[in-house]
Amino acid sequence: MLSVLNIIFILLGILCILYGLLVLSVGSGTMFFAVWLAGGVCSILLGLALRLRLHEKLPVPLRITIISIVAAAIVLFIAVEVRIAGAFRQEVPAGLDAIVVLGAQVRETGPSVVLQYRLDAAAEYLKQNETTLCVVSGGQGENEPFPEAVGMRDYLIAHGIGEERILLEDRSLNTQQNIQFSKELLYGKELLYGKEFLHDKELLHGKIGIVTNNFHLYRALKLAEKQELGEVYGILAGCTPSFLPNNMLREFFGVLKDKLAGNI
Repeated sequence: MLSVLNIIFILLGILCILYGLLVLSVGSGTMFFAVWLAGGVCSILLGLALRLRLHEKLPVPLRITIISIVAAAIVLFIAVEVRIAGAFRQEVPAGLDAIVVLGAQVRETGPSVVLQYRLDAAAEYLKQNETTLCVVSGGQGENEPFPEAVGMRDYLIAHGIGEERILLEDRSLNTQQNIQFSKELLYGKELLYGKEFLHDKELLHGKIGIVTNNFHLYRALKLAEKQELGEVYGILAGCTPSFLPNNMLREFFGVLKDKLAGNI
């Protein structure tokens, strides 16, 4: 049994390292690929430790403690991932008052692939619902040539969405701020088509769509609900299938971070 396990862990480690190198090759501007590399190395070392039967040298209480911690971590990981995947199917009504498109990396050449999925989903909804307004939300990161919201606006205009329907939120640097600053922009502001979003401490009026990729939607909706953005709906954008594992793993840590911070 142990001989089979050590081979599985070694092979799994090699796969993680190769996948991490694939993520690195995309040049996303983040260091998350290192998680895959570190996980791969740890998996290989674990396989070698099993091969050498090093675990038998540990005191029994310590072995039980380690196994319990690992089992709890696995259960937590599965529980969070199930919730994330559960948001992949959404029903969105027509005629929302506004949609908020969450930002992602932009380059000199235009939006990243992840962001392009979001913008294409937003453009499709806006063309089908001509009275719906759009907030493009995203500030400028250190590795970006201009604010994400600017690039997002330009992309939507180039794809047939009128500039008068687009509101810029160009301060936010994370998802929590995307929601917070978009809310400040929308509520209490007289908008087009005779609509007015009213800011009331007990009741916020407005049916708002949140546009983001499938792997990101669960956390985005939870953040919007926590901040009482309004009656929120998820507008699902896809992602590149080969990078879904990386995005799902990143979201696991994102959900934990926001949960611990009290944001969701």
